[in-house]
Amino acid sequence: MKYKFLGSTGVLVSELCFGTMTFGGDGYWEAIGKLQQEDGNALVKTAFDSGINFFDTANVYSYGKSEEILGKAFKDLGISRSEVVVATKARGRMAPGANQIGLSRLHIMDSVEDSLRRLGTDHIDLFYVHGVDAYTSLEETMRGLEDIVRSGKVRYLGVSNHAAWQIMKANGIAEKNGWTKFVACQHYYSIAGRDLERELIPMMEDQNLALMPWSPLAGGFLSGKYTRGNETSGDNRRDNFDFPPIDKEKAYDIVEVIQPIAEAHGVSVAQIALAWLLSQKSVTSVIIGAKKPEQLKDNIAATTVSLSQSDLAQLYEISLLNTEYPQWMFERQGRDRIPQ
Repeated sequence: MKYKFLGSTGVLVSELCFGTMTFGGDGYWEAIGKLQQEDGNALVKTAFDSGINFFDTANVYSYGKSEEILGKAFKDLGISRSEVVVATKARGRMAPGANQIGLSRLHIMDSVEDSLRRLGTDHIDLFYVHGVDAYTSLEETMRGLEDIVRSGKVRYLGVSNHAAWQIMKANGIAEKNGWTKFVACQHYYSIAGRDLERELIPMMEDQNLALMPWSPLAGGFLSGKYTRGNETSGDNRRDNFDFPPIDKEKAYDIVEVIQPIAEAHGVSVAQIALAWLLSQKSVTSVIIGAKKPEQLKDNIAATTVSLSQSDLAQLYEISLLNTEYPQWMFERQGRDRIPQ
């Protein structure tokens, strides 16, 4: 297991982050996973024993149950709080009340208190805003986030599912006021969904922001269970929860290129898809989730896969994005600026 710096913080996190969205299974989340404490403990132990020191959850995952299971797993397994970096999130609806949703200072502060209680800890290492709240100003959100950092209850701030301009504006507000800035981004990124490369990754690289891709296997589509002509696996979450949206015809083409590469390396299709992400210089830590220990172990084994330049070239070509404006104009106008 390799470790990388979390942006400019000096904090080292494992190149794989264990995500706990499969913990709990309450209500809407049952389609994703419904692991209870015993199974959760087993997966956390497998992850930690493999060198993973980075764990990701969210208050909205099974409406707090995921946080409870993760926090108790650390205690049951005797894992010292100082040995792990724990991330959670807030934004989603947690109760029927009018203010039990969003990114107001009120909801942020209430959410942190609730997450601390469920996790059984006195601080959160990385606290993400879990999406855009179009009805709350960025100034209000950044002020609320500053307050929770100053309280000592949160160490670092992250942002998830925002556009590049929104992240830059938010950090600009923070810088102007002497407040804490976002240091990490959690966004969807996979070889079947490279949209992030248009605007977000160039911004992250320019600003030295850490990138933690979620759904690196495109909601299970890149698990190896889906191929053209076999559009259901029977036991994959995408059968019941078709998310995130992808261009499936292109994704089938990608899987067809991955398969012979996987066979040549003697590994699974999933490992190649994860190894591709791990090879991207912009990626800090890839978030993996699992329902079974063998699935988690297979994903962890991706850290040992070394893709050749030929492998990477084939994977790059088949998954390449169509060039959109203004990128094609950048390329056109930049031709006469290439040093001779």
